[in-house]
Amino acid sequence: MKGFKKAIFFGACVAMVSPALASSAIDRIVSDSYTSDGGNSTLSGSPSGVLQCVPYARQLSGIQIYGDAHTWWNQAKGRYARGHLPRVGAVMAVRPFHNSHLGHVAMVSKIIDSRTILLSHANWSYPGQIERNVTALDVSPDNDWSEVRIWYGPNQNLGTTHWPVAGFIYNAKPGTIPDLGTDRLTQVSASPRIAAETGTKQKHRHDDPIGEIIAGTY
Repeated sequence: MKGFKKAIFFGACVAMVSPALASSAIDRIVSDSYTSDGGNSTLSGSPSGVLQCVPYARQLSGIQIYGDAHTWWNQAKGRYARGHLPRVGAVMAVRPFHNSHLGHVAMVSKIIDSRTILLSHANWSYPGQIERNVTALDVSPDNDWSEVRIWYGPNQNLGTTHWPVAGFIYNAKPGTIPDLGTDRLTQVSASPRIAAETGTKQKHRHDDPIGEIIAGTY
């Protein structure tokens, strides 16, 4: 019995001394209840309030930024490469919107196509819960990833809110990764839809029909 108590005490000390090891242990325990539904995988069983989005995004991406999620985009300036296109391993920085006053951060785990990615993040659908490989859909009219819909567990579908996105933070030094999103925005500015809004007549097909359908203007 004494040996058992010592083991418990030693384990508690290890957890206090090494939070990173403790969080990894939590992650492994929670992963035992891995479930999948419709291509959207979640980790259930995480105790409520145990894990917030910031420490989990930091753990997954290796991007060493601290503080509330809404501060990550500005904090990353001059420290990490930033851009407007998703890349695997990058952190998507969601701006505060409606009742979400602190914003949100999530790591990109997979690119499906120019409009669809998979995210791994925490504290989104349920308090403290980890979700892996859940869908996020770009619903911005110009396919610039400035607005997304994100998988919402209780509905087993994409949420209806169009969340504003500041951009993507890459685990690389500033200037080492070109912001291809900026190039695409430049191309979009010359698109027929934009030209039409400025009074220029053009008969070419829209550059981004999916974006136009989403925006309801195609």
